[in-house]
Amino acid sequence: MSHSTFGRLLRVTTFGESHGPALGVVLDGVPPRLDLDLHALQAQLDRRRPGASRFTTARKETDTVQALSGLYEGQTTGAPLCLVLHNRDARSDDYAAIKDLFRPGHADYTFLKKYGIRDHRGGGRASGRETAARVAAGAVARQLLAPLGVAVLGHVVEIAGIAAPASRPEDAEQSPVRCGDPIVAQRMEEAIDLARQDGDSVGGVVEVIARGVPAGWGDPVFGKLDALLALALMSIGAVKGVEIGDGFALTRMRGSQANDPMVPPDGFGSNHAGGTLGGISTGQEIVARCAVKPTSSIRQPQQTVDRTGKPAAISVGGRHDPCIAPRLVPVAEAMVALTLCDAWLAQRAVGGS
Repeated sequence: MSHSTFGRLLRVTTFGESHGPALGVVLDGVPPRLDLDLHALQAQLDRRRPGASRFTTARKETDTVQALSGLYEGQTTGAPLCLVLHNRDARSDDYAAIKDLFRPGHADYTFLKKYGIRDHRGGGRASGRETAARVAAGAVARQLLAPLGVAVLGHVVEIAGIAAPASRPEDAEQSPVRCGDPIVAQRMEEAIDLARQDGDSVGGVVEVIARGVPAGWGDPVFGKLDALLALALMSIGAVKGVEIGDGFALTRMRGSQANDPMVPPDGFGSNHAGGTLGGISTGQEIVARCAVKPTSSIRQPQQTVDRTGKPAAISVGGRHDPCIAPRLVPVAEAMVALTLCDAWLAQRAVGGS
């Protein structure tokens, strides 16, 4: 399996580096004759792009998408669809002072150990900028799922330990922190501002809900839908934990509480399982949450070592988000949409709906 490719029937390969000339994605397996709306695709990229609010990096990238192949007269052809985004505002000199230092919390050390070479300019492939390509791919998956009645919505439900159990994903885009509870969102904004003033960062929890997924998608054993969703979300660099449905809270329940009672004709009385049973969709909302760690790049001095192993101190300058969670929402949505689209294609291949 390639480390840059995701999916089984819909094969998604991202390419490019944070400070290279461009980055992008190749989607192999996109069905032909999809009327691809590039404006809708661009709108998804605009949700993720840097510089959109005071809580994001000041890097100014338009992330204007260009289709290089797989598209003719506005329709997909069935050939690999290549989408590219050119980098316009990379400032590699910001990283010159830490070229030979390992940034705590980053992949600098592990990339060097694995490959014997690393791109110090923003982390190269390990940069969060790689996720722009995922959002572009996810926007294609959304358009494939929409005629099936499948919609994917995400929102922030926690930042810096401040939880928003009443947040509504439908209202999330009205908030710069993408929390659908305006009162709690204000407290989250204050926590992010405080961390930024301290030269620090905070983490959060992003929830993604998929509606309209019919029963029967996913495979038992190794191809479980929830396992594939966990893989998709854990592949995002800042994500350190994933739960489906009530997740870890189920460990504090009895079976009589955790089981979702079934009601006629084909319904359920609750959704503790998060929309899957035995790795197969139930027809309920699919609910997944991911734990987003605090941004690793912070101004506060930290202890590290250089390439020779000598101790050193580091303070990471440049332009970085004090909290990644808000910008991660469209990324998490994209990965869920790609997973569901792949599951649909697999179901269609065996004659299912």
